[in-house]
Amino acid sequence: MSALPLVNVEAVRRELDGQPALEIVRWCYASFEPGRIALSTSFGAEGMVLLDMIMQVCPSPRVFTIDTGRMFQETYDVWQTVMEKYNIPIEVCYPDAGEINAMVKEQGPNLFYKSVENRKRCCYVRKVAPLRPALKDTHVWLTALRRGQSESRSEIPVIDFVPDYGLYKVCPLYQWSEETVWEYIRNNGVPFNELYNRGFRTIGCRPCSRAIGPHEDTRAGRWWWEKETAKECGIHVHEGKVQRKPKPPMYQI
Repeated sequence: MSALPLVNVEAVRRELDGQPALEIVRWCYASFEPGRIALSTSFGAEGMVLLDMIMQVCPSPRVFTIDTGRMFQETYDVWQTVMEKYNIPIEVCYPDAGEINAMVKEQGPNLFYKSVENRKRCCYVRKVAPLRPALKDTHVWLTALRRGQSESRSEIPVIDFVPDYGLYKVCPLYQWSEETVWEYIRNNGVPFNELYNRGFRTIGCRPCSRAIGPHEDTRAGRWWWEKETAKECGIHVHEGKVQRKPKPPMYQI
């Protein structure tokens, strides 16, 4: 098993800063073993754009998703379409059944509406905990995060080292706007979730996502009953923040 390559993260950030997203994807597959690169996706618009780009570089990428057990049928529909269009398998990660049972037995199936603490517990059990085994033996974790998605994501870097998982996290779309995402989808015939046509702008679990009005913030459709402005499930939160003002990388050469 090959060791994680040493990367001067600060130097790579300078090299990749301002580069087109496709070139950032090319850099990843030229710099790391393709089998050690993984795209995580919940089949949102950004994730579909990133997958389409990856397919231009690597014909058989590793792609995985986390099925929380509370997803929309429309999400499963686009999942099926993606597999058929790109002719690739999708790895599926599920939460631990024992943890789900204990949580629901203790606090009920709708515990997340009662408090932020409860909601974060549910997110952890259903989404965050299954992520660790999914990223085992991975060197590069590709994600479709954008700075424009929310204030808490406004400073995400193009690449960072994540000590929690011992890998590099790369966000090729980090500087993209929402308009650019949809322009790419329209111009390239990329599959997307039908819920976007019904007023949804961010799609997660069914009980925790809703359509929003034209003047509402993008993230207003997620956990809308909460008063907190920085609403995250926890997957992209490291050391209490969403990769904001990143610390110096662990590896320097």
